[in-house]
Amino acid sequence: MVAYLDCNATTPIDPEVEQEFLRYIREEFGNAGSRTHEFGTRAKQAVQRARDQVAVVVKCQREEAIFTSGATESNNLALLGLREHGEKTGRKYIITTAIEHKAVLEPLEFLAARGFTVTLLKPDAGGSVSAEQVAAALQPDTLLVSVMHVNNETGVIQPLDDIAKALAQHEAFFHVDAAQGFGKRIAELQNPRLDLISISGHKIYAPKGIGALVTRRRGYERPPLTPLTFGGGQERGLRPGTLPVALIVALGKAAEVATRDHQKRTKRCEQIKRAALTAFQQIGGVPTGDQNKTVPSTFNVAIPGLDSEAVMLALKELVAISNGSACTSQNYTASHVLTAMNLPDDHIKGALRFSWCHMTTDVSWNEVVRVIASLR
Repeated sequence: MVAYLDCNATTPIDPEVEQEFLRYIREEFGNAGSRTHEFGTRAKQAVQRARDQVAVVVKCQREEAIFTSGATESNNLALLGLREHGEKTGRKYIITTAIEHKAVLEPLEFLAARGFTVTLLKPDAGGSVSAEQVAAALQPDTLLVSVMHVNNETGVIQPLDDIAKALAQHEAFFHVDAAQGFGKRIAELQNPRLDLISISGHKIYAPKGIGALVTRRRGYERPPLTPLTFGGGQERGLRPGTLPVALIVALGKAAEVATRDHQKRTKRCEQIKRAALTAFQQIGGVPTGDQNKTVPSTFNVAIPGLDSEAVMLALKELVAISNGSACTSQNYTASHVLTAMNLPDDHIKGALRFSWCHMTTDVSWNEVVRVIASLR
């Protein structure tokens, strides 16, 4: 049986989440916007409960959590939604990093083509940017700072708390793409200086097609977002359309279970990572990024002298892995993340991403490294 080790691309559905999801497809199928009967009332209550479950994870108010189709939409709403405010106020300078997901980089390219200035901070060789870099890049007209929580390719955790401190005396909005970190690293996302947080359900054991954008207030002021679509007024006018109740309930349940089982899940992922590190040391694998700053569920490693495509082909009957983001894997080019880290070309070409979760079965790591070693 092939071991699934591509959880950064998508996770399996948690059994508790699946149970709730199916109940709201088969039995509680009401429209949360229907106010004239009990089916609608129960659906609305379920949505509000899910909103609370998501809000608890990041310590925000229930009305500050807006449901979307996933982190890509949340990122677009956060970034492009600030365009009008930036143009009105003359604040058209944005700071981000060169290692962001394309769901952040491409909306910012769109803004740059329309008169905004975007600065891309380069990471160090360990894969992280610093608060000092952010502070040095700040200008009086900075509208937004956007820094991801956990890198999807390397698993490196970015210093959100330190960056938040660097922004303490500045009005710039702070956006975090938390697709890989929500529900897995709790404390950092509870920092009240994080104004906008993008969340994806299918990274935390909920189905695909659901996510959220946290729009944290400063005092009584909401982030001045302009909607990207119109019609219906749902989600405080920011994201119109009939609410997918079953998907929302699933995300809420996933958020609740992630908080409840956080320590147990982390312990299991750490166990798997120790085994992976030990196995790859046997064949001289070179880890990507500072391993002291990575999440326990991700291991990016290069095998000197071997191309990642050849290795993945050799391992396809044993493990399901990747060499980068699933969003760009159809047309493989050199990873912009590893390139930004200024790693050698042979490391970039040989890098493999292994990512797992608490539901991952035991992996035959010795067999994995045996197959890789046979390619030399």
